[in-house]
Amino acid sequence: MSNNEKENEVKRLENLLAKNMAQITAKILVLSNKGGVGKSSTAVNIAISLSRKGAKVGLLDADMHGPSVAKMLGFEDKKLTIAEDGKIFPFSVNPNLVAISMASFLENVDTPVIWRGPLKMSALRQFLAEVDWGKLDYLIIDSPPGTGDEPLSVCQLVKDLTGAIIVTTPQDIALLDSRKCVGFLRQLSVPILGILENMSGLTCPHCGKNIALFKSGGGEKSAKELNVPFLGRIPFDPRIVEASDSGKSFIELYPDSESAKTLDKICSSIDKKIRKLL
Repeated sequence: MSNNEKENEVKRLENLLAKNMAQITAKILVLSNKGGVGKSSTAVNIAISLSRKGAKVGLLDADMHGPSVAKMLGFEDKKLTIAEDGKIFPFSVNPNLVAISMASFLENVDTPVIWRGPLKMSALRQFLAEVDWGKLDYLIIDSPPGTGDEPLSVCQLVKDLTGAIIVTTPQDIALLDSRKCVGFLRQLSVPILGILENMSGLTCPHCGKNIALFKSGGGEKSAKELNVPFLGRIPFDPRIVEASDSGKSFIELYPDSESAKTLDKICSSIDKKIRKLL
């Protein structure tokens, strides 16, 4: 492909991206500075919770190397429909939720994606521009850990991001990780919706006593010191892991659990924040 052709293709995708984004009311980036904090499962459950409240939601898995959204939502082995004009139709999770993931384009689950930054940005541009997202109230973008290529590409491509949610854990070290995410977002002028503390305690199934598996309060302390909103604490529940591994919705399977109720309240709070911003 000549330089001219490359430039024309980029312009075509930029036009498509602008048209797509114009149909989406709120675009939210979910990120963390390190892995293992339950960021993807949190992003998935936020998307499901909002869709259950009647909002039209899209979920974009921006992790090129370790896409997990497809597994968590049960479409890992399903191929997506691609029209003759190149338009990609996302997987329909429920009547109000659609999702896309790199996992749907791999030959098998063991196929590695060995790409440098430019290729990842190109793929994200296609996901944002060539996927038929339709009219949405929310587009939730699940970013891989860190402040590297993928979150940077999202912030550069989606110029009107509504805001970002930082997922962290209760340890004191959460402050260090949260500070990096906050600094990243502030440098890129992305509004910070707040810090969410995940895996915050476990209720013993035998005695009912709360067990602070990873200490407590790290996320809230980080929010206070960094002067950003604190969205709340999600208790650790082993069934979240079981539901994610089986490709089923934790919120739908265990709606009366403390974690599901907390997530639901947090989503209501996020929805109110978004309505005030828009």
